[in-house]
Parts: sequence; structure tokens; C-alpha cells
Amino acid sequence: MAAHVILYVTVPDEATAKTVGRALLENREAACVNILPGMRSMYWWEDAIEEAQEVVLVVKTCRHVVEAARQRIVAMHPYAVPCVIGWDMHYGHPPFLEWLEDQCAAAHQG
Repeated sequence: MAAHVILYVTVPDEATAKTVGRALLENREAACVNILPGMRSMYWWEDAIEEAQEVVLVVKTCRHVVEAARQRIVAMHPYAVPCVIGWDMHYGHPPFLEWLEDQCAAAHQG
């Protein structure tokens, strides 16, 4: 199991993205959050195909805080069923991965 994780999260707008992203950073549950506006979604909801303009959050985090990050995202999210999915990072630039780990480790240093 990889030590680092990328979370993919969709939110309705940039304000929500900034609020959630900042909370993750302030609580050291992420080292970096990228906000990607202008994403168009199409999906099934309540027996109909829906379309929505959304914003993507790409959250770079560590395995030891990923569950806390997921819980915070879900608690702050306005959707009934938020999209919060993740992938293990199996490769990365070693200095970046070290920096990422240092940021998440600060959560345990108080």
C-alpha cells in the first residue's frame, strides 16, 4: 500500500472548493489542494440524467491522514452523496513526496 494518496473530489462551486481545501490544509490533512474550475458533469440522479457545472479538487495527502480528510470533506460537503475517490501514488518525484510527507507529518507534531 502506497504512503501517499490523491483524492478526487467534485464540489458545486469555487467558494466550496476554497472552504474545503483550506480546512484540509489547516488541519494538515492535505499537503496541497488543486482547484480546477469549469468541469461539466453528467450523471444519473433520482431516475434522470442530470448535468451540472462543477469544480474539481485534487487533494494530495498521506495514507495516515486520508480517512480524516475524507471525513472532513463529507462533513463539509453540500451534496447528499459527494464524490470522494482516491488513488494510491505509486510513483512521484522523490523531493516532492518527501515534502508531501513532511506537511502531513506536521499534524502529529501539534
